[in-house]
Amino acid sequence: MHAVAFGQNGEKLPAAGLGCMGMSGGYGPADDRESIATIHAALDAGLRLIDTGDFYAMGHNEMLIREALKDISRDKVQISVKFGALRGPAG
Repeated sequence: MHAVAFGQNGEKLPAAGLGCMGMSGGYGPADDRESIATIHAALDAGLRLIDTGDFYAMGHNEMLIREALKDISRDKVQISVKFGALRGPAG
């Protein structure tokens, strides 16, 4: 998989990553077990960048990612968190 330099230290990461918005109901109902299995499959396929946002289901996404990565070595994964966005009552 093609790799690119990421961040100030220039660490090489695969050009593809896994976006997790849909894992917390961003596009409709989501299943935690299926989402965790998807994160594991992505890592098994060589992806290392997990992308989330603090506004994805009011923190559910981070808790889900924590559960998925609890037995994974920290140096195997980079997590990108978008922050500061607000959602209104209608989502």
